[in-house]
Amino acid sequence: MNSFELITALMPVLSVFLFLVILRMPASRAMPVSFLATALLAYFVWKMPIIQITAASIEGIIIAISILWIVFGAILLLNTLTSSGALDSIRNGFSQISTDRRVQLIIIAWLFGAFIEGAAGFGTPAAIGAPLLVALGFPPLAAVSLALIADSSPVSFGAVGTPMIVGVKQGLNEGGSLAEVVQRGLGNQSIGEYLQEVASTAVFIDLFIGTLIPVIMVCMLTRFFGENRSWKEGLVAIPFAIFAGLCFTIPAFLVATFLGPEFPSIIGGLVGLAIVVPSVKRGFLLPKETWDFPKKEQESSSQQLDDYQQVMPLWLAWLPYLLVAAFLVLTRLEVLPLKDWLRQFKVGWGSILGTNISTFFEPFYLPGSIFLVVILITVFLHKMSRTSVIETVTASAKMMVGSVIALGTAVPMVRIFINSGLNNADLLSMPMELATFIANAVGKGWPFVAPFIGGLGSFISGSATFSNMMFSLFQFSIAEQIDAAHQIILSLQVLGANSGNMICVLNVVAAASVVGLIGKEGTIIRMTLGPMIFYCIAASLIGFLLL
Repeated sequence: MNSFELITALMPVLSVFLFLVILRMPASRAMPVSFLATALLAYFVWKMPIIQITAASIEGIIIAISILWIVFGAILLLNTLTSSGALDSIRNGFSQISTDRRVQLIIIAWLFGAFIEGAAGFGTPAAIGAPLLVALGFPPLAAVSLALIADSSPVSFGAVGTPMIVGVKQGLNEGGSLAEVVQRGLGNQSIGEYLQEVASTAVFIDLFIGTLIPVIMVCMLTRFFGENRSWKEGLVAIPFAIFAGLCFTIPAFLVATFLGPEFPSIIGGLVGLAIVVPSVKRGFLLPKETWDFPKKEQESSSQQLDDYQQVMPLWLAWLPYLLVAAFLVLTRLEVLPLKDWLRQFKVGWGSILGTNISTFFEPFYLPGSIFLVVILITVFLHKMSRTSVIETVTASAKMMVGSVIALGTAVPMVRIFINSGLNNADLLSMPMELATFIANAVGKGWPFVAPFIGGLGSFISGSATFSNMMFSLFQFSIAEQIDAAHQIILSLQVLGANSGNMICVLNVVAAASVVGLIGKEGTIIRMTLGPMIFYCIAASLIGFLLL
C-alpha cells in the first residue's frame, strides 16, 4: 500500500477529524464533502468500479433511512412528552430521589442507559437518555457527550448480545462456516462455548475499566459544565461513582460467565437500578454537598421545555419510557413469537445494481416503530389535543433536516469504505489494508493496538457489531501469528468496539439531532475522544498483563 492508497484508506477518518473536529464544520456540511472525497479517491486511487461505488452508496442510503427512523421516533417521543407536561413531572420526580446532578447523571445515563442498550442497542440509549437529561436541566452538550461516554461498557451485549452473537460469530466465518484458522484454534470447543469465554474475558477486563466510567462522567460534568470548572467537585463523588459502576459490571460479569452474552447489559442495568436508587434515598456514599449547575445554565436548559405545565402523576409521566423498555425487551426475546413476526416484513435491495452488495432492514422491528407505538399510546393516555399533536409532529420533522443531510451522506461514505474489497488495484478492503499495515508495524505489540482497531471499526461503521464483523477474523489470525491467547485478543477487539461507540459519527449525529445540537458534532467528538482513548489504553494494558 503506497502513500496515496494509505491516504485514501484513511480518508473517512481524516475527513471527519479535519472538518468536524478541527475546522468545526457542522455535520450537514462536513459529511457531504467527506463523502465526495472518499468516493473520488475510491475511484481514482483504489480503482473501485463505479458501479460498486454507486451500489455501496445506495446501500448506505437505505441504512441511513433505518437510522433516521430511529432518530425521528426518539425526537417525536421527547417532544410529545414535553408537550404533554410529562417531562416536568419526571424532572420533579428525580428531584425527590436526589437533586445532585452527579447522581442523576449516573442513574439515567449509566444504569438506565445500560438497560436500554441491552434491550435495543444501535445508539438508542443516547437517543433516549440525552433528551431526558436535558429535560432535567442538563446543558444539551453535557447531556449528549456524557450519555455517549456512558454507552460504552454495555455495548458488548447490546441488542440482546448482537455484537457478540452476530458480530464476533459471523466475523469468524469464511463463507458459510468457521474459517479454517478458527477451527484449528478452537479444537473440540464449540463456537457457543468460545463466545461465552470471550464474553467473560471482556467483562472481566471491564471490571477494571467500565467501573471507572461513572467516575470519568462526574468529573467531566463538574470540570466542563460546573460554575467552578472544578475536577475536585467530581472527585468527591468517587466512592458513589465506583459503587454505581460495580453495581453494573459485577452482575454483567456473572451473567456473561454463567449464562452467556445475551443478557449481561439488561440484567446488569436492572440490578444496578434496583441497588443504586434505594441506596441514594438512604444517602449511601453520597457526597456531603449537593452539586448543581449554575443558575443561568438551569434557566437556559429549562427554556428548551414547553411552557405548558400540567400536574401529572409520576407513574403516568414515566409510563411511556417504561413501555419503551418493556416493548424493546419483549420484541427481542427469542422465546416469544413477536421477534419473528416483526422481522418478516423487510425493506431493502438485494444484489444492488447486480453487485454482491445487499441490504435490508425490518421497519417494524426497529426501535423507531416501538417509539411510534408508544407515542400513540401516550397521546391517548396523556389526553393531548389534536392541535398539540400536529404541532409536535411538525416541530419534530423540522428538527430532522440537518440529520437527513448528515446521515444521508455519512453512511454511504462508510459503506464505500467497507465495500472497497472489490477493486482493480489488487488491494484488500480499506479497513483490512489499514489493519494489516498497522499489524506489520507493531508485531508483538499487537495487544496495545487491538482495542484501537475495534474502536476504528465502530468509529467508521457506526456499530460495534459491524466492527466485530470486520475485524474478528483478522484479530484471531494475528493472535495465532504472534502466539497470543486469541480469546484475550478478541476480547480487546470487543472492548475497543465499545469505546468507538463514544465517538462514532453516526451516533454523535443522531444524539445531537434529538437535543437540537446539529452543527456541534465536532465539539461533541472532542469531548468524548479523551475517554475513548483512555478506555482503549486501559484495555491494552490489562490485556497485555493477562497474556
